[in-house]
Amino acid sequence: MQIAARATRILLTLAAAVTLAVTALAAEDDKPKADMTVREIASALFKVNPDAPVDLSKHTLAYLDFSGLDFKGAKLAHADLYGADFTGANLRGTDLTHTRLDRAVLIRADLSGANLSGATMRRPTVYTDLGNNPADAPRFSGANLTGVRAMANLSGADFHGADLSGANFSAHEAGQGKATLAANVFTGCDFARAILHATNFEGAKLTFARFAGADLKGANLSHTDLSRADFSGADLSGADLTGADLDSANLLGVKGLDTVKGLATALNFDRTIR
Repeated sequence: MQIAARATRILLTLAAAVTLAVTALAAEDDKPKADMTVREIASALFKVNPDAPVDLSKHTLAYLDFSGLDFKGAKLAHADLYGADFTGANLRGTDLTHTRLDRAVLIRADLSGANLSGATMRRPTVYTDLGNNPADAPRFSGANLTGVRAMANLSGADFHGADLSGANFSAHEAGQGKATLAANVFTGCDFARAILHATNFEGAKLTFARFAGADLKGANLSHTDLSRADFSGADLSGADLTGADLDSANLLGVKGLDTVKGLATALNFDRTIR
């Protein structure tokens, strides 16, 4: 009886191990596989004519290591860049419309002036360690981020002069109705003079963020943490501040404050600078 029981336990253990191995192989098969090599891409970029950027649109470039690479304004529209490493890469002026940057490594990546309209950035790696050093954050100054969907900690990132109209930075994935991240974090981000028409920041952490001169018409800032945020000279016409924490926020020169929704429910409005 004991020998039979022991044999049964061994068989069950082996069956479990086989199941785990099969599951792991299946998961591996589900991973997107790059259809080009870094060497091929680097060679094409080396030979590029400045008037004709390299066209990498619709390619699957998942998990490739592009660290430090200068893309020279390449076209990457509709490309799958899942898990790709762009540490220190120069992506200035590149076409990244509708790309998938989920799980990509964006440490010190320069995306200034890039077109990321309709792109997704779910849980990218932004920092070299748990210290979340702002110097590691990517740059998006002057970029087109209209309609972007992101779930990320982008604290310290530069969005100066960028267009983020219709971007979804809430903790809820559009159309799914459930939280997929505790909160998007933009501590200390620079949104000065950015266009933020109807941008959805619901529930995001925006402490110490700079919105000086930004256009926030119709933006959703409900239940956000805006402690010590700088809105000097910003336009908040029609924005929603329901339940937002405005502790020590700078509201000097703000336009459209009388049209803001939910201001009566905002926290610490009496502690704002006006």
